[in-house]
Amino acid sequence: MARGAGEDNPAQRGCLREREPWALTLLAWGPARRGRSIRSRILPCNILDGDRRLRDVEHNKNRSPLTEEIGAAVREERQMHSRKKSTFAAVVVLMLLTVIWIAGCGDKQAELPPTPNENGANVSGENQGTPENGSNAEGSDQTGTDDGDQAEAPNDAGEEEPTSDGATGQEPGQDGAGDVSGNTGNDAGPDQAAAADPQSVAVLINKQLALPEDYEPKDLVYPDVRFTFKEKIEKRMMRKEAAAALEELFAGAEKDGIYLAGVSAYRSHKTQTALFNRYVAKDGEELAKTYSAVPGHSEHETGLAIDVSGSDGKCAAESCFGDTKEAAWLADHAVDYGFIIRYPEGKESITGYKYEPWHLRYVGKEISTDIGEHDITLEEYYEAVPVSGQP
Repeated sequence: MARGAGEDNPAQRGCLREREPWALTLLAWGPARRGRSIRSRILPCNILDGDRRLRDVEHNKNRSPLTEEIGAAVREERQMHSRKKSTFAAVVVLMLLTVIWIAGCGDKQAELPPTPNENGANVSGENQGTPENGSNAEGSDQTGTDDGDQAEAPNDAGEEEPTSDGATGQEPGQDGAGDVSGNTGNDAGPDQAAAADPQSVAVLINKQLALPEDYEPKDLVYPDVRFTFKEKIEKRMMRKEAAAALEELFAGAEKDGIYLAGVSAYRSHKTQTALFNRYVAKDGEELAKTYSAVPGHSEHETGLAIDVSGSDGKCAAESCFGDTKEAAWLADHAVDYGFIIRYPEGKESITGYKYEPWHLRYVGKEISTDIGEHDITLEEYYEAVPVSGQP
């Protein structure tokens, strides 16, 4: 039957024919790009072979390699497009959620009250005043050590020196035995630890309080002053601080027309032992103890004491020295240089020794001034009295 004017034109409607295999490719590619199926383009065709070809395609019969390739491309394109849509939607949702979360956290942070950490700087600043107060408190505990003494262990072994009755600086039966604290006019109170420290220039040595048996000063020097002898031997030495003070004392005396000379300064434990034994052999132990110290109890072993005389050496270490102008000058001015007359007249029951106007002991200017103003002994300064009966 001939085609009429009202019939569909297969060529115009894109019907498929075996002699036009390329048309299937173009026909499939165009609708796929526009999201339409192949069937939507070929179903209007009424030609019998075209309809059969469609049924073959729909039912996967007699499919050619080209047809399979086209179907796979279409499916892959659809899947990719679907994945892109899903991915884009997920990214948009995630970004929206992130914006909402950030905005919400900002609002909550603005509404929160200040935390303790935000005020931490102020709290720390207030607490920083405490160490400063603590430093002041520690400084007040060190009062009485202005002369460079250290308040450490009583002796090198770290133990208190034994006394005759086991107390410290007290006779048996005295109240507060073993306690040398107190005040004798010194507003801050004496430094009791310095009294028991052999390294301190303020150490208290007497008949009850002794130095460690192996004690030997580490800073002995030769003071640049005249002595009654020329040799540079042991008894010419003193501890460095005491030696410097002695040089000042001799210079001050010369300005007043007084010329002094050293007789005996430092003595080792060995020398003191030999000397004391000689006195015992001469006068007996009881009498020897009134003018010579038992080894370990001699101030000469500290390197802080010296016996002096006039430059002519007359009355050296003898009672007649008390009547000289040199003795008078020392009684008035020794305290100005950090020295004291260690065994003053009228204090024998406290010191345990007879009056020795020639025996100078260096204790530092602060202590010597206090002792001079109150006319007391070193034992009274530390309130460690009495240490003995009559000498």
